[in-house]
Amino acid sequence: MLLSTALILTVGIVFGGICRKIHLPPLVGMIAGGILIGSYGLDLLDPSMQAVSADIRRAALIVILIRAGLKLNLSDLKKTGRPGVLMCFVPACFEILGMILLAPIMLGMSHVEAAILGAVTGAVSPAVIVPRMIKLIDEKRGTDKAIPQMILAGASVDDVFVIVMFTAFTGVIQGEKISAMSIASIPISLFTGIIIGILSGYILSVIYKRISISPVIAVLIILSAGFALSAAENSFGKMIPFASMIAVMCMGIGVKRKAPQKAVVLSEKFGSIWSAAEIFLFVLVGACVSVDSLKNAGLRALLLLLCVLAFRAAGVVLCLAFTKLNKREKLFCVIAYMPKATVQAAIGGIPLAMGLACGESVLAVSVLAILLTAPLGALAIDMSYKKLLSEKR
Repeated sequence: MLLSTALILTVGIVFGGICRKIHLPPLVGMIAGGILIGSYGLDLLDPSMQAVSADIRRAALIVILIRAGLKLNLSDLKKTGRPGVLMCFVPACFEILGMILLAPIMLGMSHVEAAILGAVTGAVSPAVIVPRMIKLIDEKRGTDKAIPQMILAGASVDDVFVIVMFTAFTGVIQGEKISAMSIASIPISLFTGIIIGILSGYILSVIYKRISISPVIAVLIILSAGFALSAAENSFGKMIPFASMIAVMCMGIGVKRKAPQKAVVLSEKFGSIWSAAEIFLFVLVGACVSVDSLKNAGLRALLLLLCVLAFRAAGVVLCLAFTKLNKREKLFCVIAYMPKATVQAAIGGIPLAMGLACGESVLAVSVLAILLTAPLGALAIDMSYKKLLSEKR
């Protein structure tokens, strides 16, 4: 385990540094390094590391979501209004619809299997998007119209929505029916996540104000709370629908609202933690990539992905219709809503593990979606934001 940890850090730093030198996003090198040392490459990672890979990736995601919450202002979120709400589910619905229409023709799937595939590929990656939107907030790019804040919130809710839809579709293919409760669980899970997250943030802010503690201890306390919220979803999610990703981000928002000075300090500390966390996240995402599945995906799968991304872009444009955003700002939102990685790595292999006939195809397209959209999406965001978004003065 220790040797694998050293290997992950070394590969992430070296490969990420190489990409940074040639003006590519470091995550491109980290994913490539993960593929190289993963079980489908040189197989250098200890099996025990592979066993806890999902938990480590989840922990890294919690780090960046807490930091996102510490950067967000509720007043900024209110500015997003109707478009912000629509961005939470409309683009994903368009992508799922595109997959239902096209996957049966291009991959020979049934419509239910295509819906499952659409749910897997329909989620955007908070790991790619969140740190970039935080950077835009710091640089005050697009913040006059709350563009990065809207994308931050929308991307987090988008993942919750898609995962619920994935659960519903896999239930259908196994003979279950989509119940009214399964549909109602989406807004319920979001509502409970927001309430529990804000309440947790307020409690932490009271602790920070009344007890003199060092910044390091303060970081450990909020990080522990984030882990506890994530564990609570796993333990009680079936009894009470609960979106822990939303709760974690809202916890940061709560701390920022009630203890703004402490939030600034915590945000700086979490920025340093993220430097290490992103290495584990993206190297382990790469280590999960099946080279064989990628080879089997073929040109038809690539073409299918490009087509459904066009559906997704249409969904984003629809969400932003009749807003004050100009054409360049709308184009940036379309670009920012493309990257995929974390959710696809987490659930892409589930249909295969369930023994579904579409399992191999779902995994192959998921892998292709990660390798196509994560690096290209990150690169497109990094190269375009200064040209497409104005700086707040």
